[in-house]
Amino acid sequence: METILDAPFMVELIRTTTNMYDHGWDERNGGNISLLVDEEELARYLDVSHPLRSIPTGFDAPTLDGRCFLVTGTGKYFKNVQYDPENNLGVIRVTDSGRTAELLWGYADGGSFTSELPAHLMSHAVRLAENPANRVIMHCHPANLLAMTFVHDLDERAFTRTLWQMCTECMIVFPDGIGVLPWMLCGTNEIGEATAEKMRRSRLVVWGQHGIYGAGADLDETFGLIETAEKAAEIYLKIAQMPILQTITDDELREIADWFHVTPREGYLDLA
Repeated sequence: METILDAPFMVELIRTTTNMYDHGWDERNGGNISLLVDEEELARYLDVSHPLRSIPTGFDAPTLDGRCFLVTGTGKYFKNVQYDPENNLGVIRVTDSGRTAELLWGYADGGSFTSELPAHLMSHAVRLAENPANRVIMHCHPANLLAMTFVHDLDERAFTRTLWQMCTECMIVFPDGIGVLPWMLCGTNEIGEATAEKMRRSRLVVWGQHGIYGAGADLDETFGLIETAEKAAEIYLKIAQMPILQTITDDELREIADWFHVTPREGYLDLA
């Protein structure tokens, strides 16, 4: 049996956590990732028939029963994942209609999955219903998007339009727009439910004064979603106090959408 540390999904997640830390998105133990992995693929690397222990999840996720996830650990620093993945990561299988997670590998120091697991699994359930190819939920604290929530209207349409207008790529990368939540207490089922509801329409959800959630088919796509939105937020903060002499107009945003065959979020562009 091959070692799980050589599995492509493990190698890529370790690279991603390292990259996110290097970008300054995941200070200390801030941020978390969950990656859906097929049990058949896991069985190449693990004995999936003998869980190490069971951990209560504290909520229901019946549509995810039997699904397996590679998840960052609670209280773990992203900068340490590359050096000690077995303590900082874990592979879990959701059972008991979502109320229990069977640990198949990892959390070797007796730890557990991220405290944001409710938000992750609720969002996985919603995104899988919208797009069965979804595999990743990613949470981090990009400084510019976080700063933007202090000075910009948190109306989703206004927030999205500002980011779309900052650089041409935004319409191409997230035409479905950005969901926005006001400040809420993290680590609770309530913020998980609110995030999942936003995920029905958008693959990116900003948490006011906290950070962002992203969803995608793989780690590259999800990282790229956040990276693009964060770059747009950086541009906005650099120019927000200056006279704006030109911008990307709604007609030009439609032109981008038509050329790249994407559909802008309905009602987010002014009528032509």
